[in-house]
Amino acid sequence: MSEVIAVIGAGQMGNGIAHIAAQAGCSVTMIDVSAAALEKARATIEKNLDRQIKKGTLDAAARDATLSRLSNSTDMGAVARASVAIEAATENADLKFRIFAELDRLAAPKAILATNTSSISITAIAGHTGRPAQVIGMHFMNPVPLMQLVEIIRGLATSDETAATTFALAKTLGKTPVEANDYPGFIANRVLMPMINEAVYCVMEGVGTPDAVDTVMKLGMNHPMGPLALADLIGLDTCLAILDVLHTGFGDPKYRACPLLRKYVAAGWLGRKSGRGFFEYA
Repeated sequence: MSEVIAVIGAGQMGNGIAHIAAQAGCSVTMIDVSAAALEKARATIEKNLDRQIKKGTLDAAARDATLSRLSNSTDMGAVARASVAIEAATENADLKFRIFAELDRLAAPKAILATNTSSISITAIAGHTGRPAQVIGMHFMNPVPLMQLVEIIRGLATSDETAATTFALAKTLGKTPVEANDYPGFIANRVLMPMINEAVYCVMEGVGTPDAVDTVMKLGMNHPMGPLALADLIGLDTCLAILDVLHTGFGDPKYRACPLLRKYVAAGWLGRKSGRGFFEYA
């Protein structure tokens, strides 16, 4: 495949998207304002590719070819050569609006502008561009190289052509695309976040310890990971941001974030990335 992809944001999701795109044969540029973040992202990709080699799912030649298709840039202007730009910045509406206004200005006229948002309105994001027909949601799951699903979310003005191209791209990247309508939280987080939030309430109200809550969900409901460990993996700040989008978007108190979740985020206990959330990480 000769698709040229720009990934904006070199964090956990961005480096995962860049990894699978380069491995699928795409030419990929990771763009971030931080050179250090870009270096860390490339190191993470190299480590994950080496892990695939150890598992026997990849050989050294394929790893080297993947890395040869991957470049970094701190200049947003690098998006100009991409046919698809995938934004994977922090889950903050104002930040995404600014990024999309800039992408609209710098990207090729026919380029598709996709966002990895997990909850923010695609229609609202598209409204900050002059090409709403070419804006679409492409919500990957974490960790991107391992998880099969991509939620494809059409905004109010997204064209059939944009949707078809994005579905085809997701399949090329080895993922299973599922269409969701543009409502707060889409499908995945509208179902997931209330469960995580209720698990936090169980801890706050003394119903059970974090370990007890997660063990019940793993052994009783056959979940591969408990909701609190999953929240730590996602990032408690991200969970809080999504719950706030759901609460604001629907105005329904059932989406009100648990005060204990707010307290942890205020304390900087964000989960795995900070070393502590509902569990501690070495």
